[in-house]
Order: sequence, then structure tokens, then C-alpha cells
Amino acid sequence: MSTLLGLGIGRDCGRGYAGGMTTSDGYVVEPLNLDRFGDLEEILGHGGIGGCWCMYWTIPTTALWRDGARGGSNAANRESLLAMLEADSSPGLICYIAGEPAAWCRVMRRTELPGLANSRYFKTDLGIANVWSLPCFVVRKDYRGKGLTAVLIRAAIEYVRQSGGGILEAYPWDTSEQKSAATVYTGVASTFGRLGFTVVQRRAPHKPMMRLLVDSARIEE
Repeated sequence: MSTLLGLGIGRDCGRGYAGGMTTSDGYVVEPLNLDRFGDLEEILGHGGIGGCWCMYWTIPTTALWRDGARGGSNAANRESLLAMLEADSSPGLICYIAGEPAAWCRVMRRTELPGLANSRYFKTDLGIANVWSLPCFVVRKDYRGKGLTAVLIRAAIEYVRQSGGGILEAYPWDTSEQKSAATVYTGVASTFGRLGFTVVQRRAPHKPMMRLLVDSARIEE
């Protein structure tokens, strides 16, 4: 079985990641599609976490995002996410444990996330050609403490690899203080650092931007 960067993730993936991935712990990671939208609702809750529906970075301004968040389960943000899926675009990955949806991350090309360009922390003068973004994670309460953020980061690396490679970019918190899951929804810097990401920009002490170069070549055992 082939592995991802020696980090214990095996692959059973067809073109475009269609076959998903299985980790050494038996977790399964699949790309989000219309058929799996109900699984994402279980992770986010039927209100989509205050109507966000993980659309924050896809919208140019916070004001527009707030407008789209009104209505919870009937929010415009939910409809926008569904429209992405109906266009056959997979905007992220779902991790399953024993068949149950446990965690989610968004992974998309940075050029598709205009909110980043308007962020005081993550706007950048660095090149963004062929840059993929990993801007948010949600882990269901009952599945926290199992290292699922790291599982999803590894899966995102493989997703980018199978998409031809490039740069994978992240926006974690850099803090030793205990923070709520809602606060550190972008992940924490130490997790990304252990997986090979390095800081390329820091506009505030607690808000680094980190990158990893992902080669398109397969690594075989």
C-alpha cells in the first residue's frame, strides 16, 4: 500500500481523489459531494454553526458573510455551498470513524477564497499561483482529542498531490494558551509544524501563515 509522506495514511484513490483514503487507524477520508452533504450537516449541525456553513473565506467581506449567515438551516450560505456541490466542485474533505462523519476541513485553491485577500492577517504579497488553502476545520465534540485535525491535514496534502501538486497554505493560531475549538477553527501552528509546514508570513504574533510545498510525484513503499 502506498503511504503519504511516511505519516501512516494509505491510499485507495482513483483520479481526482474519488476513492477516498484510509488511515493506519482505519479512519476514512472522502471528498465532500452532494451525496455526503447530510454527513457534513451532522458535523456542522443543522444550523451550520451560526449559519456559516464554512463559507466565511469564500465571501469577500465579513458584512456579506453575515448577511448570508442569517437563517441558520435556511441561510444563503448553505445554498451557496450546495451550489458548489451541484457544480461538481468538492470544496473539502470529511473524515469518518466507523462509518460516522466525525470531522471536516475545507481545502480549495486560494484564488477561490476572496476573503483571504481582504484579511488583515492573511492578505499577502507572496505569489498565489497554484496555492491551495486549508482555512478551517470542524471536529464533532464526541471525536475531539483523536488527532483528527492532523488526519485531515495529511489527507489535504494527498488531495493536493493528486491534483497535480502545488503549495498548501494554512492560517493557524500560534499560542500555548488553551483556546476553544470555535476559536482555533483554523488549526494550531504546532500541528502544522510537525507535518512540515513553515511560517512564510506573520502579521500578528498569534497569526502566522504557513506553507508546505507538495510534489505531484507518488511515494511508494
